[in-house]
Amino acid sequence: MTPALPAFETHEVSNQPPPFAGRNLWADDVALADAVQREGGAAFVGQLARYGGLAGDELYRLGFDANRDRPRLRTHDAQGHRIDTVEFHPAYHQLMAAAKMHGVAGLSWHDGRPGAHVARAALSYLHHQAEAGTSCPLTMTHAAVAVLRQAPSLAEWANKAAAPHYDPRDVPIADKAGITLGMGMTEKQGGSDVRSNTTRAELQADGSYALIGHKWFFSAPMSDGFLVLAQAPGGLSCFLMPRRLADGNRNAFHLMRLKDKLGDWSNASSEVELCGALAQRVGEEGRGVATIIGMVMMTRLDCMLGAAAEMRMALAQAMHHTRYRNSFGKRLCEHPLMTNVLADLAIESEAATVFAMRVARAVDQAGNDPQQAAFARVTTAVGKYWVCKRAAVFVNEAQECLGGAGYVEESMLPRLYRQAPLNSIWEGSGNIQCLDVLRALSREPQAMQALDAELDAVAGVDAIYDAALRALRAQLAATPEEAQARRITERLALVLQAAVLLRAQSPNASVFIRSRLGAEHGMAFGTLPTDVDFGAVLSRALP
Repeated sequence: MTPALPAFETHEVSNQPPPFAGRNLWADDVALADAVQREGGAAFVGQLARYGGLAGDELYRLGFDANRDRPRLRTHDAQGHRIDTVEFHPAYHQLMAAAKMHGVAGLSWHDGRPGAHVARAALSYLHHQAEAGTSCPLTMTHAAVAVLRQAPSLAEWANKAAAPHYDPRDVPIADKAGITLGMGMTEKQGGSDVRSNTTRAELQADGSYALIGHKWFFSAPMSDGFLVLAQAPGGLSCFLMPRRLADGNRNAFHLMRLKDKLGDWSNASSEVELCGALAQRVGEEGRGVATIIGMVMMTRLDCMLGAAAEMRMALAQAMHHTRYRNSFGKRLCEHPLMTNVLADLAIESEAATVFAMRVARAVDQAGNDPQQAAFARVTTAVGKYWVCKRAAVFVNEAQECLGGAGYVEESMLPRLYRQAPLNSIWEGSGNIQCLDVLRALSREPQAMQALDAELDAVAGVDAIYDAALRALRAQLAATPEEAQARRITERLALVLQAAVLLRAQSPNASVFIRSRLGAEHGMAFGTLPTDVDFGAVLSRALP
């Protein structure tokens, strides 16, 4: 009888942080909770607390599965019939169902209380931290309601998009209690220049249109309907194109392939050929861009929220790791240079979060307050540019806090890093946003008036802020040229973030202003002045 070999244990696992999951993302986030209260969402705190617990535990875990097993396109069934179906990991559907049920895509539409848009923004922020890919169809579904409500004949579509129900079946919407919506705006030859679209819309005898052409990015192709831009006889127009027709038949479009994307792996984006697909016009012919402008404001807000959420999760991951990891005789978070880095990230994250929630309040009040509508109009572009621009470098800095552990897929950081550039590209990249800001400031007097009211409200509180505000106004008075658009938008974003932090009486307002407006900062994170109370900053950032 052969003797049993001795068991060898080559090493013991030690000096590793416990798993991150099991946290309540709402309870952990003092800056978010304060912002929701301040911006008018106090009535929804209970809902947000519940979703924060779900997002930080079950949804967080599901996100790994949804991204590990990417969507698959099936163009034909076994018998050769065209089906144009996208298959997802079950975790994707679980994430979508939870989000729809809790109002991530519709709370602001089906709950008429003041502050509903603020609460919906906070729900989106919490969900995005757990899993960002599903945020794409959730955002489009939410934003599309603003367009569909312009057409009384599309009330069923609008109501079911807002409804807290998720039904992934590929059936007509009459058989569903809740639906999702996607969109197809850009084409190969145009990108952001949608007026160069060549897809044409041919009027039919029954008043519908047949769409013929292509879409280069056709987002969330398993949605029940899509908002599409096409050239009608009267010019570029907006259309609602259903996936399934009322008689149950597939509409006439073919999914050509799924995009092989840098990130956003859980969600599918596709290229599509429109082969006479039937659609209903939304708004007037020739007014396609004007029709979808309300949707654009909503999606830009969600780009801000998504970028801020990615920063927040990256910060939480870095702080969690460094609190439990020891090096050179003490915890990583106790080394002065690491403390500076973490505090700098925490200040940046808070500024992004509170600014996004301030813009959410403007969106919430836009229907009743022209000044808030003007403020939302310009700050969605300002915030979309700056907050989204900061996300990628922020997430990379958080990865460095983990070292090699932040570069492997067992960590969430690689997924966050792949995702981070998306929001700066989607809904118009940086140059588009900055040009939009210049147009608003030069052509819409109410936009500058709204900004003045916001910035003047905290004048006299901080001398550095006051000096930065004077300098900004001098730049704007000089009628900036196009080549200065990024510089102007960046400065406006920083001054607006400082104003929100001052109004919030955040303990981090002063250090944000000193570092971002007062030049007491280098080009990289971790270059805060050494007299900052780093411990106070970090204790506020994550319990």
